[in-house]
Amino acid sequence: MKRIKSTLLIIALLQIFSFQLSAQKKFELNDMDKLYTLTDPQISPDGKSVLVVVSKPDTATNKNKSFIYKVDVESGAAQQLTFERTLVNYPRWSPSGNAIAFIAADVTAKAQIFLLSMNGGEAKKITNSLSGVTQFEWSPNGTAFAFVQQDEVPNKKMIEKGYDGFEIKYNSMFMNARPTPSHLWLIPTDSGEAKKLTSGNWTVPAGAPNSFSWSPDGKNIILQSNESPYSGELIFTIKTVDIATGKITRITSSQIAPDAMHKERQPLFSPDGKSIAYQLNLKNAGYAYDIFVASATGGNGMNVTAKLDRCFFRSVWSIDSKALFVAANDFNNVSLWMQPISGAAKKLHLNNISITGAYWYNYNVGKNNCIAMIASTPQSPQELYFMANPESAPKQLTNFHEEMKLVQLGKVETFSWKSDEFTPNGILTFPPDFDPAKKYPLVLEIHGGPRSTSKEFFNSSAQLKAAHEYIVFQPNYRGSDNMGYRFSESINGDAGEGPGRDVMKGLAELKKRKYIDTTKIAVTGWSYGGFMTTWLIGNYQGWKCAIAGAAVTDWLAQYSQNDVGSMSRFEVSKGISPFTDKKVKANWIKNSPITYVENVKTPTLILSNTGDERVPISQSYTYFRALQDNGKESKFIAFPITGHIPTDPIRTKEMNRYILDWLDKYLK
Repeated sequence: MKRIKSTLLIIALLQIFSFQLSAQKKFELNDMDKLYTLTDPQISPDGKSVLVVVSKPDTATNKNKSFIYKVDVESGAAQQLTFERTLVNYPRWSPSGNAIAFIAADVTAKAQIFLLSMNGGEAKKITNSLSGVTQFEWSPNGTAFAFVQQDEVPNKKMIEKGYDGFEIKYNSMFMNARPTPSHLWLIPTDSGEAKKLTSGNWTVPAGAPNSFSWSPDGKNIILQSNESPYSGELIFTIKTVDIATGKITRITSSQIAPDAMHKERQPLFSPDGKSIAYQLNLKNAGYAYDIFVASATGGNGMNVTAKLDRCFFRSVWSIDSKALFVAANDFNNVSLWMQPISGAAKKLHLNNISITGAYWYNYNVGKNNCIAMIASTPQSPQELYFMANPESAPKQLTNFHEEMKLVQLGKVETFSWKSDEFTPNGILTFPPDFDPAKKYPLVLEIHGGPRSTSKEFFNSSAQLKAAHEYIVFQPNYRGSDNMGYRFSESINGDAGEGPGRDVMKGLAELKKRKYIDTTKIAVTGWSYGGFMTTWLIGNYQGWKCAIAGAAVTDWLAQYSQNDVGSMSRFEVSKGISPFTDKKVKANWIKNSPITYVENVKTPTLILSNTGDERVPISQSYTYFRALQDNGKESKFIAFPITGHIPTDPIRTKEMNRYILDWLDKYLK
């Protein structure tokens, strides 16, 4: 008996020791395969359950496989509703709650609407779209779906014969055919013939969420109308469509200046049908949005979030139509406010969680103003949370990342500094076994956007670098959208110098900390972060190495070649074309990193996708060739895919592997 007890004790001690070892495991590249992505929470009409899309990397197929789960609010029990389907997304409850509809691929690989009864059985395909459904909404009485699909290509047979010339306007340099509009269609929920509701050489944005909304009485649909299908012609207006007659009426009457970038978007009918909420970019600015409310009968809207001074990318009506739940990047987090139509907003207490999403936040409002949201903390990846009402504390419902509790992550903190008239902030991520008595290399990881924010939430990229014994600094330079309109829009006409000073002054403050090895500092970034990387290495010295992903290096080329080139006119010259004013053109050249490439002394890794429409790979080719011609150590890795950044599991890991190997080569 003593021998048995002794053996059991040894086994128990070994288990404890094994758990302690596993708990000390640092975050590695292969751990990225364990990360789930949760999106699009949808509360049931009775408020008792939440639908959520759950995606996970599958390295066998090199795809991110998605499934729809139904999560019980009281118990947190999660029931998987879809299984071997592809392109699964956009789950929506029927008004009665007895069924859900969602988008998934059919046998032709086109995205269609499927209907699934909550009483069991197989999902039924509703649409037979030749181009694929991009979004849909139930009618208020549950008898029909409104959905968006791309129009068929006109004169297809003539085009196949070679008559395929097309007009170039503001669009991506990779476009190889005239852009085709997308429009609204109606189809009964019990199947039947689809009927086209809108038409014309304008488009309902296919990929944008909340681009249309039913009136509660089912008589009208309000939609976002992009006045041209060309991606760079950025005039968006809000219009209503009469279901019975097809008559289209613009809601607001605000004047649109010639050659403007006017964006009214994401329209939402209030539950009582009397009002419409929408976003509008302020003063024709590039990215600064407020939430406006207009009468459903027409007229210009009232800015209801003006006093909050944040950049809003999402709003959801309260159940009583008296307020809107609005979200925005806020200092070092994503905050959620309850904003009355008239009166002061109230910030909700989310404790230490941050709602996920970029330019669209993952939350939903249901019965009694309960709230479902996808959120994370610096030490835990995203999960589904629920608030019974705006006064309650968020309750975590899911535990998809239980396995990640065995991984030791680096601690995170926010610090602020002074730069000109601003007080920017930034996020620091420390190695998991950080010792303040030691010295560590520092890696700057600069966010893109530029209207975006580095926040205190789980960040796999920063944690990977921290696990390699680097301190990671993510600065929120001017242009970031976490400190109000003036801070965000001060980048206009000053794309490089002002943001560069912000970063360098933050870096100067960090260098005062004894645990920073000031001889080993690297700078990295993607998109606008890549631009900032190439700007900094051309205008400042002292970098051990640099990594520039999808970097804008020549603003003149970027303006004329990318898919939304007109937006560059706000970042670089406050809306003025560089080809209409010599001084403006000189400023574009002044703000281009290629102008300073001869100054670069930093070993530089360049990364890009060959089919990137947002920052064409030509930007990277030019910079790489200039570095090579000047004898500067550089390496250029391209991924043969479309999109602005690799998103499939294998290339995502490979991208991070190239980055870590480059850092280790120069910082170890």
